[in-house]
Amino acid sequence: MMQRLEREFAGRKLSLEIGRMAKLAHGSCVVQFGETVVLVAVTTQDRPTHLPFFPLTIEYREKSYAAGKIPGGFFKREGRPGEKEILSARQIDRPLRPLFPDGFMHEVQVVCNILSADQENDADVIALLGASLALNMSKVPFRTPVAAVRLGRIQGNWILNPTFQQLEYSDVDIVVAGSHDAVTMVEGGAVEASEEDILEGLEIAHEGIRELTAIQEEILDGIRQPEMEWSPTLPRETIQNKVEDLARKRVAEAMAISEKSERRQALAAIREDVTDTLQSELAEDEFAEYDEALGDILRGIEKETMRERILSEGARADGRDLDTVRDISCDIGILPRTHGSALFTRGQTQALAVATLGTSRDEQRIDSIDAHEEISKSFMLHYNFPPFCVGEARPMRGTSRREIGHGVLAERAIQPLLPDYDDFPYTIRIVSDVLESNGSSSMATVCGSSLALMAAGVPIRAACAGVAMGLIKEGDRTAVLTDILGLEDALGDMDFKVAGTRSGITSIQMDIKVEGLTREILREALERAHKARIHILDIMDQTISEAREELSEHAPRIMTIQVNPEKLGEIIGPKGKTIRAIQEETGARIEVDDSGLVKIASVSGEGGTRAREMIEGIVKEPEVGRIYEGPVKNTTSFGAFIEILPGTEGLCHISELAEGRVEKTEDVLNKGDVTRVKLLAIDEKGRLRLSRRAALAEEGEKVGAAEGSSE
Repeated sequence: MMQRLEREFAGRKLSLEIGRMAKLAHGSCVVQFGETVVLVAVTTQDRPTHLPFFPLTIEYREKSYAAGKIPGGFFKREGRPGEKEILSARQIDRPLRPLFPDGFMHEVQVVCNILSADQENDADVIALLGASLALNMSKVPFRTPVAAVRLGRIQGNWILNPTFQQLEYSDVDIVVAGSHDAVTMVEGGAVEASEEDILEGLEIAHEGIRELTAIQEEILDGIRQPEMEWSPTLPRETIQNKVEDLARKRVAEAMAISEKSERRQALAAIREDVTDTLQSELAEDEFAEYDEALGDILRGIEKETMRERILSEGARADGRDLDTVRDISCDIGILPRTHGSALFTRGQTQALAVATLGTSRDEQRIDSIDAHEEISKSFMLHYNFPPFCVGEARPMRGTSRREIGHGVLAERAIQPLLPDYDDFPYTIRIVSDVLESNGSSSMATVCGSSLALMAAGVPIRAACAGVAMGLIKEGDRTAVLTDILGLEDALGDMDFKVAGTRSGITSIQMDIKVEGLTREILREALERAHKARIHILDIMDQTISEAREELSEHAPRIMTIQVNPEKLGEIIGPKGKTIRAIQEETGARIEVDDSGLVKIASVSGEGGTRAREMIEGIVKEPEVGRIYEGPVKNTTSFGAFIEILPGTEGLCHISELAEGRVEKTEDVLNKGDVTRVKLLAIDEKGRLRLSRRAALAEEGEKVGAAEGSSE
C-alpha cells in the first residue's frame, strides 16, 4: 500500500513515499526535495558473511536522464561511478555504519538512484534521508533514524540546504549528519571560519536534523517490518577466556612499543605463538573454531589495552602525552624539474607533494547532472596511497574510494586560499604521494601541498596546515587526543580532521564510532586542533613563510591581453594560419576566448614577450597624429597604399609624398619599399589618410632641435 508524507523543510517541499517503487527490496522509498528525486532500496543477505568486517555497501548512482541529458562518450550509457558519486556514497556510509549492532555480519546493500535533478538541490543529503528511512522500515536491525543537512552561510546568515546558486555566495559549505540525540558526521569546508562559527553552525544543523528524524518517525509508525533473525558473530566465552589467558599480558607489553613496525612484529609473533600453543593442545576440529576467532579476540585485547592506558595513565602508544604533536620536518624544492615540491614528515607519516602549473587547456572538464553545461575545474589535488607506505605488498589497481575522498578533503582545505583566476590564470594540479603512513596522511597532504604551492611561486593567501584529533570514551571517562596515530584511529572512537590557516578553518571532517558527541567534547577538540595547527604552521614558516616571488624556471609564463572581440579573426587568421605562425616563430602557446581575452603561455619569457608584441601589432588601432613605419603594398597614379599595422592600410596621396610637386608616384616610392608616414585623418568610412611629407618634416624638426641643443 502506497503512503506519501509531505512537509515543508528549508523553504521547499519535502516528500517521502513508500510502497510504489522497488517493492521486492527489503526496504525502499522515494524522497523528493524541490524537483530532485532519489529512489533508495535496501537489501540484505539471510546468512552472515565469513568476512572479517561488516559488509555494508553503499551505491550512489546518478542517472543522466535525471537532468535531461544523454551520457557523453562512445557507449552512451552510465559506467563506473564518478568522483561525485563516490564521495556521496562515502558520505552516506560514514554516519550509517557505526549504528548497526555489534556482531551483525549479514551483507547489507543500500542503492541510491538519482532519478530527477532540478540543478538547484543536491541529492546527496536527501539520499541519506532515504537510506535511513529504507533501513528503518526493513527487516535489517537498524532502528535509529538519521538524517543530514547541508549548511551554508551568506553575509552572516545560516542557511539549511542552500541551492547550488546560493552556495556560490556562501563562505561555508558543510554537510552535517546525525541522529535526534547527537551529531555523528561532519564534512565540508569554509573560508577561514572560526571555531566558534563552526560550533554555532553545527547546532543549527542539528536542529534541522532533529526535524528530519521526526518526519521519519511519523511515517515509520506502523510500517516497520519485524527484525530479521540473527545472532552476533562472537566467539564462545570459553574460547575468549583461553586466548586472553595466553595473550593478554604479552599484548599489553607489545602495545607499549612506540615504533610501529616493531609493535606490529611483536603482535604478529604473539599470534603465531598462541596459534602454535592451541594447535598442540587441541584436537583438529576444536582448534579450527579457536583459529577462526583468534584474530577478533586479539584485536579486542589490543583495543582494550590501548584505551585503558590512555584513560588511566594518559600514555599513548608512542609515548606522547595527549596534546603533543609528533616531530615535524619540512623540505622544499627537492625535485629539480618540477614546478614546486615539498616533503612533509610528521612522525612516521610522510607526504611528497608536487605542484604543477598549466594553462586553461589543462583544466578538467566535468559533465554533471547538477549543472546545465559542462563545468571546467582549474584546481585539482590528487592523493595516492601506495601499499609500501604501510609496509604492505598488495596489488595496485586504480584509484580507491579512500584516495578520492582524502584528495578532495585536502583540496577543499587549499581551494579558498588560491589567488583569483583572473589574477593568476593558471591551472594548478597538486599530487600528494604518501610515502609513509601512521595516521593522518590526509592532513600531511594539506601541509605538504601548502609548502609546494609556495615553493612554486603560487601567491596563496596564507599557509595551511591540518591535524587529526581522536577520542577515547568509556562511559563518563573521555580523552581527546591530538595528532592521532593509525592505531588510535582504528581502535579509538573519533577521527576529527581540521585544516586551516592562522585565521580560521578551511576544511573539516569528523567521523565517530560512538552514538554522538556533546558540545563540550566538540569544543575541546576544536580548541586543541587550533593550538596544534598554529604549532605546525610555526614550524612550516621556518622553511618558507610566503610564496616565492618568481615562478620556477620550468613553469610556463602566462600573459593576458584583452582585445576587441572583432579582432579575434585577424589573430587567428584564415584556417588558423596567423596564430599558428606566431606560435611556431615564438614557441609560445596562444589561447583565445570569445570574450576577447587572449592568453599567451611560454616557458621562455622572450618568446612570450615576442608573441605578445606580434598580437598587439595585429589588434592595435591606428592613432591620428602618430608616425608609423610600413611597407608600400601598391602604387597608383594618385599615390601609394602603405600598411601601417598588420592588415591596416592607408593612402598616401601623391601630393603628400614629398615637398614640392611629384610627377609620378614611382619617382618617390615603389612597391615593397619601407617608409615612414604620419596618419593625418580617418574618414567616416574608416579610410586612412597618410602623409610621408608630414612625417619627414616632423622628424626633421626633432633632429634639428636635438642638434641645436647639443651646440
